[in-house]
Amino acid sequence: MSTVPFNTIPANLRVPLFHAEVDNSQANSGQQNQRTLVIGQITSSGTAAAGVPVISQGVSDAIALGGPGSMLALMTAAYRASDNFGEVWYLPLADDGAATAAAGSVAFAGAPTEAGTLSVYIGASKLLPPVRVPVATTDTPDTIATALAAAINAATNLPVTAAVDGTTLSKVNVTAKNKGEAGNDIDLRLNYQGSAGNEATPAGITVTIVAMSAGATNPSLTTPLANLGDQPFDFIVCPYTDTTSLDALKALLNDQTGRWSWTSQQYGHVFAAYRGTLSAQTTFGLARNNQHESILGFNDSPTPNWIWAADYAGACAVALRADPGRPMQTLALSTTYAPPIASRFTLSERNTLLFDGISTFTVAQDGTVALENVITSYQKNAFGQPDDSYLQIETMFLLMYVLRDLMGVITSKFPRMKLAADGTRFAPGSAIVTPAIIRANLIAEFQQLEYQGYVQDSQAFAQGLIVQQNATNPNRVDVLWPGTLINQLRVFALLLQFRL
Repeated sequence: MSTVPFNTIPANLRVPLFHAEVDNSQANSGQQNQRTLVIGQITSSGTAAAGVPVISQGVSDAIALGGPGSMLALMTAAYRASDNFGEVWYLPLADDGAATAAAGSVAFAGAPTEAGTLSVYIGASKLLPPVRVPVATTDTPDTIATALAAAINAATNLPVTAAVDGTTLSKVNVTAKNKGEAGNDIDLRLNYQGSAGNEATPAGITVTIVAMSAGATNPSLTTPLANLGDQPFDFIVCPYTDTTSLDALKALLNDQTGRWSWTSQQYGHVFAAYRGTLSAQTTFGLARNNQHESILGFNDSPTPNWIWAADYAGACAVALRADPGRPMQTLALSTTYAPPIASRFTLSERNTLLFDGISTFTVAQDGTVALENVITSYQKNAFGQPDDSYLQIETMFLLMYVLRDLMGVITSKFPRMKLAADGTRFAPGSAIVTPAIIRANLIAEFQQLEYQGYVQDSQAFAQGLIVQQNATNPNRVDVLWPGTLINQLRVFALLLQFRL
């Protein structure tokens, strides 16, 4: 009897001569394809089927599917500015039937005493420049308002529409294209670049801005998330920060019943951004406690929070695909406008945020936003005690990587093996495996992961690794995998004790 573990060639074959089968169990070196899911609302002009996931074919495709100026189109453009290579899918959402649209206004008064240009920033980003309106000394508040409304509507990629007020002709009413709470985050302001960008309001006129507000009722995520089926998405971009939406995604990724459970093993991580003062940030962050979400906190930026979420998710996705162990610090965002200096969080405030579940960023001298520390919102264990085991986002993506790597090893090398107890004598090459053989393979794979820089201390791992046949089910192997993940150089503390 042959001990070569053929899978399909029968033992009773008598027909000559050459017969071959192929076994790939020792050749698996496949790469993990980590998809992104951009969740965003569409307008009535969008052609996408609401609630049905669809693969992205680029920014122009997002405009067609979501509609010009839709949340989905603008988020996709921001994401692709940071990640122009990875596989991206959309989860298009229709406005809720009971939702209301956010609205604001820009009103003019006075008479210009000099010619100039108005620079009006509307949910602006580096991909969505301000609306610029020339102003002549002969213009009136009414003619300026008319010109601004026309310029806004001509810029079809803006997330709003505009109309001159029917009663006050010097006022432009601005309405979000997508209904719901997200429209409240569309910022309206003048001259963000200031004198450095040669932006100033022409002398003699006064501009009064009423911020966008009254947007209410975000779309429900329950059915759209259920429509994802078993398709894996490692980077999930969430435009919302309301508790209902975030909790729906928390349930999707839950460790017991969701995508991180042993029954699913699909994994994934949510990226969102929250606008607010330090006090608002800490209140918001302390109310969250989820290792599968990372929320970036900012205040007073011209860029909507959902554009921030897409931009920073894209930056993280590129880095985490390349190496899940390297820290996110210093990664630059591509499209977001930084808050003005007075509105940026100080070092002390950012340190506070990092204890309250909120990720932080810094701003370079040229205004570039760079990630500082991307953390999860997980802060306490089931007993309400401080717990930093899931603090860093790199921990979560290293766990994803290692678990998938181990799954690949076991399913490739031992897909159809007989199981024998340690010490059993059998012919070399037999389709038989023992706990000791599995243990040796796990140690070898850990050493390979160590060499690649994902784990550390293989000697301690080998000493602590337990692989044993289950006492009540002889067809089952139980493993205690005591690996130590690689760390990140995050703090360098120096005491310069000099001498004279």
